[in-house]
Amino acid sequence: MTTHEDTTARLAAGSAATTHTYDTADVPVAGGTLRVGIWDPVRPGRDDTGAVPTVLAVHGITASHRAWVAVVAALPGVRVIAPDLRGRGRSNRLPGPYGMARHADDLAAVVRALGGGPASSPERGNGLGGRTDPGPVTVLGHSMGGFVGVVLAHRHPELVGRLLLVDGGLPLQPVPGLPADATAEEVVSALLGPAVERLSRVFGSREAYRDFWREHPAFARWTSTVEQYVDYDLDEADGGFRPATVPEAVAGDSADMYTGGAFPAALAALTAGGLGEVTMLRAPRGLMDEPGGMYPAPVAAEWSGRSDALRIDTVEDVNHYTIIMSPPGVAAVAGLVTGAVN
Repeated sequence: MTTHEDTTARLAAGSAATTHTYDTADVPVAGGTLRVGIWDPVRPGRDDTGAVPTVLAVHGITASHRAWVAVVAALPGVRVIAPDLRGRGRSNRLPGPYGMARHADDLAAVVRALGGGPASSPERGNGLGGRTDPGPVTVLGHSMGGFVGVVLAHRHPELVGRLLLVDGGLPLQPVPGLPADATAEEVVSALLGPAVERLSRVFGSREAYRDFWREHPAFARWTSTVEQYVDYDLDEADGGFRPATVPEAVAGDSADMYTGGAFPAALAALTAGGLGEVTMLRAPRGLMDEPGGMYPAPVAAEWSGRSDALRIDTVEDVNHYTIIMSPPGVAAVAGLVTGAVN
């Protein structure tokens, strides 16, 4: 009998089906296990005993590892490991506390368990050779995943080769109209809008959840990439379906990004050049497809001027979501990764 999970697993391979195999693993971390998606490259007709570059892809604050499907398809020959962060996807049973340091330590466990490539996990994969030592890997972080990546590179530098950021990983601007004493929850609600509001809702069917996302202004063009991402983001509950992301995880992580100590220390290391050369791709439109984006052009220019180690490039015609799900965004991200691993 074919289950919905079987169907979404096939969709997760998606357009990457001809370039990668897809599997998952549960990696032990504090409090339980972290679900990790693994895309191993298919290299027909080649000597498959050489090393395979590995990328650790880290999703955003209310997302999952399925956000990376289109990017994976554009990276033939590259191995991608992508977790569901604590409190999201199939890692949503893991307890708090949350925060950037907690996620960074979870990811360090992932790299140590899986960063060596298929050769260190002979029971899985497609028989490709790979390193038997864990890392260093290229870290690719989108949105909050960029913040986690910065902290990972600071706390566990031996595991990170290059740090690549996608519309995240630098401090966010104050939300216009919010008072200076706004709570972390109020800031998050203003920043993320419907992305947070949906977490408390129960949807009557999977199609109803798709309809919710079809109305989102960031997804004016509905694709199979978006659909498999949306379908994965559901748990059965209360006679219907709830988004898999735990609201407490979002609240805890948001507060930590603003008030926690791990990220400011890591950011200081980044600007001082202590994390090596860092590149960020910026989306000129935001979460709701609004002009300006998470990092308006003047803000990006200011950050670029603060450090010789930081470069910020703008990807035209994308918003905060489509920078990793639409052709122009995927091409830019894949180009950045390819340059880093070659």
